[in-house]
Amino acid sequence: MSFVFNADEIFEMAIQIEKNGERFYRESARKVPDPEAKDLLTALADMEVDHQRIFEGMRSALTEADRKAMTFDPGNEAGLYLASLANTKVFFEKDVDTSHLDGIFKSALAAEKDSIAFYLGMKDVVPASAGGEKIKGIIREEMRHIRLLGERLSALRK
Repeated sequence: MSFVFNADEIFEMAIQIEKNGERFYRESARKVPDPEAKDLLTALADMEVDHQRIFEGMRSALTEADRKAMTFDPGNEAGLYLASLANTKVFFEKDVDTSHLDGIFKSALAAEKDSIAFYLGMKDVVPASAGGEKIKGIIREEMRHIRLLGERLSALRK
């Protein structure tokens, strides 16, 4: 069975990913005693809200044709790829040990990497007229999140 998503559905998935990320970072920030880690996690949550707004704006700018027309490759490889990502628990409900910064940062790193994989696939199927270029900026920001989290995880282990 194959799945085909239109641009509207792709943006819906992206918005959900960002909402889940925001919730994870805010809940984690509430649980950590380290003020510096709390500030980082809160800042990451705020960035996820910014991404939600960007995707919501892009979604609202879609034409009726973008909402209905399939923008995937003829072999539907992109659709299958996005479906497999969307159907994993990584982007939806996920059990994470938030009792230790190490666990929080490891889980956040994994989620950020997975979101980049999703957005890389998304950028190839969302037309430029629907904001495809903005996705590249979000990918750069998610890569920055990985750098920040990686630095903090390395510092914890020293």
